[in-house]
Amino acid sequence: MSAPDNHTGTDTVTTAEATSDAVLPRTGGSGDPDLPDPDEASADAVVEPVDAEDDDEEDAEEDAEEDAEEDGDGENLLVREGDVAGDYLERLLDILDVDGDIDLDVEGDRASVAVVGGQLKTLIGPDGATLEALQELTRLAVAQSTGVRSRLMLDIGGFRAKRRADLSSLASAAAERVAQSRQPERLSAMNPFERKVVHDVIAAAVGVHSESEGEEPNRRVVVLPDA
Repeated sequence: MSAPDNHTGTDTVTTAEATSDAVLPRTGGSGDPDLPDPDEASADAVVEPVDAEDDDEEDAEEDAEEDAEEDGDGENLLVREGDVAGDYLERLLDILDVDGDIDLDVEGDRASVAVVGGQLKTLIGPDGATLEALQELTRLAVAQSTGVRSRLMLDIGGFRAKRRADLSSLASAAAERVAQSRQPERLSAMNPFERKVVHDVIAAAVGVHSESEGEEPNRRVVVLPDA
């Protein structure tokens, strides 16, 4: 569906004031993390197993399952989340005078919304920072409408899809190096979405496992050889 041309009322104007300058930077871009050498200064950082990681990709899963059970119809709830998110993003695109189409889907146990179209770099931001902020705003809008905490995933201009592919390749290469060298390897700091992608790839690799260390926004994945 395409973003409508009409402007909505006071709520829309308020959203514009809250997001157009404070959340959405004028320029944007993306970058891929390099694999840094082990950082001796981080030896005293907090290290936790991946299954205890305190990011929203891990913690929200149990909440979402409980919410779906209470709702009694998890799939219909996810469809509703997508509809609410689509309406919210359509209004936002209209406010910002950005052309884009919105694709709605359900992937596994979460709603998936993608904004596709022309010039969308300003909605992605440096290393996806603006995209992350927009995802949180969209989740809040959905939660306010449904009364249920949302784990909705937002992609803009295919940024997450490309990032997922790049991170999968990066994680596979790191797993191979660690399996051969038997030496731990620290990856660059990543956001929760990126860490989850890496952890999933490492979990499927042979002879290695992964942990997370540090605190946000410098939390990173460490790839270690199995004992």
